[in-house]
Amino acid sequence: MKSDDMKIDKRHLRTIRTREKLLVAAREVFLENDFQTTTISQIIKRAGVGYGTAYVHFEGKDELLIVLMEDVMDRFHQVAEQPFEPGTAEEAKKQIEQQATAFLRLAEQEREMLRIVEQAIGVSYIIRAKWKQIRERFIERISRDVRYAQGSGLARSDLNPTLVARGWFFANEMYLFEVIREETTASIEEIAKTLTAVYTTGLYEHD
Repeated sequence: MKSDDMKIDKRHLRTIRTREKLLVAAREVFLENDFQTTTISQIIKRAGVGYGTAYVHFEGKDELLIVLMEDVMDRFHQVAEQPFEPGTAEEAKKQIEQQATAFLRLAEQEREMLRIVEQAIGVSYIIRAKWKQIRERFIERISRDVRYAQGSGLARSDLNPTLVARGWFFANEMYLFEVIREETTASIEEIAKTLTAVYTTGLYEHD
């Protein structure tokens, strides 16, 4: 390897390590405090990097939280992106309930980080806009599943797939935040079963 190439590789490695240090520090400081009281200075100090170096990677705490939020939500997207090719309405209902259960279980597992996200949505336009993007990605995926079910003759064809998907996602989102806040007295399984029954009865039961 040429000397110049080695220098580039080392520089690239330092960049990756610095970015990772900042993200680890940001997660720790956010969880110790909350979004509003956390400052970028606290994060930089915890990471042990220079201010100039830190600002090369992130302009502020909002950008750091967006990366952390994307990492968490990627796990939710893995649930949503599971293949959906049911042969019967009953198969569809079963898979939808399994996905709803997994979605809420993840909310339970990621409760602490998602609490920070919820705080940030309320006070940061940047985070709110990012959450909207995340939401729309889920809605588009659900819309594709609805269109598949309609095209297979399993679901009602007179309903708008996007409107159906939005309704389904918003119902799940509401319970996601209730789980995060520990406001619900029902079990994850009961919530998922009830949500699925209400959703699929309207979509899948038709003449």
